[in-house]
Amino acid sequence: MMMMQLQETTTQKNSLFNAMNSFIGAVKNMDQTILLPSLLRDVPLDEDSQMSSLKSEEEEGDMYSYYQLLKSIRGEIEWGVRHGTSDETRKESMKVTRSHSSMSMSSLSSASSEEEDEIEDENLQSQFQYHLTGLQMVLSKLTDQANSLTKRYKKELGIGGWGQ
Repeated sequence: MMMMQLQETTTQKNSLFNAMNSFIGAVKNMDQTILLPSLLRDVPLDEDSQMSSLKSEEEEGDMYSYYQLLKSIRGEIEWGVRHGTSDETRKESMKVTRSHSSMSMSSLSSASSEEEDEIEDENLQSQFQYHLTGLQMVLSKLTDQANSLTKRYKKELGIGGWGQ
C-alpha cells in the first residue's frame, strides 16, 4: 500500500495538472505580492539571469511587461484561449491541417486503411507525448519565472524576508 502511494505521488508530481497548478499558484502569489505593478515599469530584466531568458533579440521588455505576460498566460489556462487571438495562429493551424490531410491522401493509395489507422494512432500518441512534455517544460519555466519576478520585486522594495 505504501509503495503504491509513493508511485502515485511521483506520477502526480510529473502530471500536467500539477504543472498547471504550480504555475497558477506562482502567478497568484506574484499577483498578491506585487501590490504596485507600475513599480516594475522600466526595470530591466538584465540583473536576473532567469528573467533575461524571457527577452527576445528584437524586444527589450521590462519586468512589468513580463508580469502582464505571466498574468495573461494564467488567464488563458484558467479560462481558455480567446477565440479571436490572432489570424496568424489560425493560418498556421490550417497549414498543419492541410499538410497532414495531403499526406494522408497520398498514403491512402500506398497503404491499406488498417495499416494507415495504426500508423495514424501511433503518430497521434507520439505527437501527444511530445506536446505534453513540451507543455510541462514550458509551464515549469514559466513557474520559475513568476517566482523569480516575485523575488526580484521584493528585492527591489527591500522586503526580501517577507512572506517566506
